[in-house]
Amino acid sequence: MKEVMDMDTNSLKNAIFSFIIPGLGQYLSDDKSKGVGLFAAAIALHIFIWFFMNNPAGSLIQTLYHLYAGYDAYKNY
Repeated sequence: MKEVMDMDTNSLKNAIFSFIIPGLGQYLSDDKSKGVGLFAAAIALHIFIWFFMNNPAGSLIQTLYHLYAGYDAYKNY
């Protein structure tokens, strides 16, 4: 029972970490290549939006990407 509880706690921590910094939750759960890829994509997305879509739609896209990264970290732990 304790293992299930630890798994849920770690999944939630990884989801929160990955929401704040996309890829960090994946990296911490030993999926390093996916974590680095999500982080690199987040950097590219943020730079693109900063220069070309610096408006509420760009902010929405960034938020959705962060939510996806958090969800992916949660479901893959």
